[in-house]
Amino acid sequence: MRTQALPVSLDRLGYAHSLLERHSAERSGPTPRLADTPDASLLLFCGDVPVLRVTEAGATCLLSSRDAERAGAPSPELFLGRVGGRPAFAGALPADAAAFYREDPAYRVIDARAVAVEGAVPAPEMGVLATAKSLLGWHARHGFCANCGNATTLSCGGYRRDCGSCGTEHFPRTDPVVIMLITHGERCLLGRQARFLPGVYSCLAGFLEPGETIEDAVRRETFEEAGVRVGAVRYHFSQPWPFPSSLMIGCEGEADGDALVLDRTELEDARWFTRDEVRQMLARTHPDGLMTPPPMAIANALVRTFAEG
Repeated sequence: MRTQALPVSLDRLGYAHSLLERHSAERSGPTPRLADTPDASLLLFCGDVPVLRVTEAGATCLLSSRDAERAGAPSPELFLGRVGGRPAFAGALPADAAAFYREDPAYRVIDARAVAVEGAVPAPEMGVLATAKSLLGWHARHGFCANCGNATTLSCGGYRRDCGSCGTEHFPRTDPVVIMLITHGERCLLGRQARFLPGVYSCLAGFLEPGETIEDAVRRETFEEAGVRVGAVRYHFSQPWPFPSSLMIGCEGEADGDALVLDRTELEDARWFTRDEVRQMLARTHPDGLMTPPPMAIANALVRTFAEG
């Protein structure tokens, strides 16, 4: 496999940098409460959309409890950990509470994907935002015990839910996803799904299955989607992806051959691209208008390792 170093910068990789000192590392003492910590930071969501406060430099997702007062107390209230030594919480309001903020120029209410694409908040805040969104989404979907069906209650500041009926403890889960740049000589394999924006080609990807290694998941998904057998596989880097709670595991795989047999239910198209073509796609100068995903996506970073390798 040709690429031996990582020449690309990951500074713009969305959700991959975090200021958070996690609460799960605190094993003793009472859990702080938002009402008792006036200096706390609050990540506030209306439904699953974050509220940002406008700053001179752009915006921040680290609000204060005062920012939530106009719309009522958030529920649930989760203690995430600490940012800059101060307690940090996540809270959810109903989706229609966004109306309390949208008309105020001091705030922005935009989708979490748009926050990352735009770079609307400083990069080190993005990881805190991802943690808050994933945890709040998990609580919204796991109000009942999978073991006995009874209601569960929030515990450990939000990093656990407990069933008072059968005693089962439930913990947030992260879903691992392999995303892979497949190479064959001086070309790489990129594909597109019908839901992609016109002209966008990206790396192939898929969820790991139970009992499967990362390497075997890369090989299986590539063969299932494109009919290509893969030999050597190497891990590069990862990216939290809070939609709802995945971890994108970025890899490079070396194809044994270049014949393609596409699964048209998964892919609208896939093809091999030379390094020069990939550079044009990254620069948005490809003669056919083809392009890669934006820099906040791990696929962009993987493609750049090939283009600059």
